[in-house]
Amino acid sequence: MLNEIYNDAKTEMGKVITALKGELAKVRTGRANPTLLDNIKIEYYGEKTLLRQIAGIQIPEPRLIVIQPWDKTIINNIEKAILEGNIGVTPQNDGVVIRLPFPPLSEETRRESLKITKQTTEKYKVGVRNVRHDEIEMIKQMEKDKDITEDERGKGIKEIDKITGEFISKIDETLKEKEKEILSI
Repeated sequence: MLNEIYNDAKTEMGKVITALKGELAKVRTGRANPTLLDNIKIEYYGEKTLLRQIAGIQIPEPRLIVIQPWDKTIINNIEKAILEGNIGVTPQNDGVVIRLPFPPLSEETRRESLKITKQTTEKYKVGVRNVRHDEIEMIKQMEKDKDITEDERGKGIKEIDKITGEFISKIDETLKEKEKEILSI
């Protein structure tokens, strides 16, 4: 029974880590990153469609994204959606492709990106701790229901704490990698 709780904790905390990585991918660094475009939707034949589904996205150099729509008639819609998406880059439309040049980050922008990154990781640490709290409550309830002994409850809580520590460490590692990415020139 406790193994199910441990596995559940690992699964839920793994989801938190995955969500964190997705969130941090949106934080601007000095390099072009196609994940900035993940949430951009374009009006295409009356439907909101993800940009990735209607265009090729390439990174020919570290500070440039090139978007080549498969249907040239929607290039203006793509440009408009990128501007509305407020990703911090102005698209350049030549009628065939859209270029997104990423200027180098200023020191002030880097500090702001670091601040946002640290705040974001702190929120996700709270998410991991919330999973910990829920799993410990389940263990305590199992003891109340006489499904496990007091000793098993103690061991179970220690194991949940160990799992939580591992996932908090993963979040810290992810933060260090992102900080390094932001600070690299």
